[in-house]
Amino acid sequence: MDPSFVVPAVAVVVVGILTSLRILFEYERGVVFRLGKLTRSKGPGMIFLVPFGVERMRKMDLRIVALDIAPQDTITKDNVSVRVNAVVYFKVADPTRAVIEIEDYYFATSQLAQTTLRSVIGQSELDELLAERERINEIVRVIIDEGTDPWGIEVTGVEIKDIDLPQEMKRAMAKQAEAERERRAKVISAEGEYQASTKLAAAAEIIEQFPAAMQLRFLQTVVEIAAENNSTTLFPVPIELFKGFIEPGRPASAEAKAAALKAAAETMVESLPAGGDRGALEGAARKMLGMDTGASRAKEPVGGDDAD
Repeated sequence: MDPSFVVPAVAVVVVGILTSLRILFEYERGVVFRLGKLTRSKGPGMIFLVPFGVERMRKMDLRIVALDIAPQDTITKDNVSVRVNAVVYFKVADPTRAVIEIEDYYFATSQLAQTTLRSVIGQSELDELLAERERINEIVRVIIDEGTDPWGIEVTGVEIKDIDLPQEMKRAMAKQAEAERERRAKVISAEGEYQASTKLAAAAEIIEQFPAAMQLRFLQTVVEIAAENNSTTLFPVPIELFKGFIEPGRPASAEAKAAALKAAAETMVESLPAGGDRGALEGAARKMLGMDTGASRAKEPVGGDDAD
């Protein structure tokens, strides 16, 4: 046999064998066509193809693909213009159908996702879109998955990333939230007033049973006012302060009322705090209760006798 013929033949066979070997990763599959006719999908690992173009292979990636949907301008069911973008997660479940049934499954899935997203948002109100985002995501996923199932594509998830609202709508929502906060604040304030009035009513019942408690409370107020170094001190004198000095059961005479007022004034003056302001406070208390009336009358001159 002629060696000049054997060597080229062996070289051709070796090159054909080497070019017929393919290595596919775990996440890859090879769709094999023999003379243009589909045979089957192969992989992963090392596979052998009939050389010299008899069998051709197309690789398919089975990993999950994150498809970013471009921002879509649409109008909700309640006529609010929104701008929404989302992301779709899908993978090739059947490599054979993904090659035969669709020319470009990636582009087709992207277009279907955009159309479905606009359609679902157009059938939903703004409040539903903001509050029930998980439900909207699931509806979009189911619709896209049903549309891509004949192509051998499985949609695993859809997530709405951002919802952009007009500035006018944002201001209106901010006003609504502010009004809701004010309503809650007013309700809480009213509840506090109600609880405070209940406690004050209970305290008034206790003070009514013990009149001396009113006097003690009055003296505490005087001490608090005197401690603030005020130039002017006001003495509120409630009528209940003098009930304990008047004998109950019969009307009091003028002398009894005067004696009771005098005793009350003396008690109040004795209870004043010691210090630089005691003189002014004591004089104001005596003047207010009329203790200086008799002295002022004694100092008045008798006009009739002097005139003579």
